[in-house]
Amino acid sequence: MFLMSTSVLFFFLHAFASVFAGPVYRCDNGRILLRSDAPLEAIEASSGSLRGIIDAEQQTFAWSVDIKTFDGFNSPLQREHFNENYMETKRFPKATFSGKIIEKTDFSQNGTYTVRAKGLLNIHGVEQERIIKSTIEVKNGQLRIKSQFTVPLSDHNITIPKIVHQKIAEEIKVTVEAVLKI
Repeated sequence: MFLMSTSVLFFFLHAFASVFAGPVYRCDNGRILLRSDAPLEAIEASSGSLRGIIDAEQQTFAWSVDIKTFDGFNSPLQREHFNENYMETKRFPKATFSGKIIEKTDFSQNGTYTVRAKGLLNIHGVEQERIIKSTIEVKNGQLRIKSQFTVPLSDHNITIPKIVHQKIAEEIKVTVEAVLKI
């Protein structure tokens, strides 16, 4: 249901962009890095397929990434387990985050702004309300977003089998970088 509402949000933001008083910024190739630092193993995976939109007037946003676009890992088998056993991408193909920017920000003024994004983070079919701190650099009509936060696996009903408990961290470090344009 939430994935549908996020898709609807993307549709309306795209369809009615000309109605808004302010610009709508878009990104189709943002980057997400996932890092698990467990006692016996460090695992990294990344995706360059993060899609996002920010409505400058309404101060709203929506982000989405197809889970299957993550690559890296320490082996092909690890990637397979990530998709099939932990993220269950056939049932939950996307992760999304949508909501509102708390601090009123003038995206028409060049500068660097620290903002808090409040919204629903949906991973593995489980929604959690989150406030995620981000840095937005506005320069010549573009927005450069940077953010780092952690995601506890238990918050999204992702379980780690005891046999690999020492190889997968209970909290995953997430780094997001994206450039949005009008």
